[in-house]
Amino acid sequence: MLYAIIAVDTPESLERRLEARPAHLERLRELHDAGRLVLAGPHPAIDAADPGSAGFTGSLVVAEFTDLDTARAWAEADPYRTAGVYAEVEVRPFKQVFPPTAD
Repeated sequence: MLYAIIAVDTPESLERRLEARPAHLERLRELHDAGRLVLAGPHPAIDAADPGSAGFTGSLVVAEFTDLDTARAWAEADPYRTAGVYAEVEVRPFKQVFPPTAD
């Protein structure tokens, strides 16, 4: 099943985000390579693809996990979470409607 991982950054966390980014991206690559990642990305703090020093306000990951507990455990182990970038992380079941899937 798919799950949406919705994270909210702590204030002034851009430096920690940049430091933890390689490890964070590696985990996302693993999901992608396993065919389990639907989408992932940050929420810029301003209306710009590259917000520069304004940074980000959080992130969204939609991926497949066996169950809600597994998705929550994966989210809690994220390098952004352990580095103090994420102040809050919510994990919810997600039903993809568009684009349609093959099942």
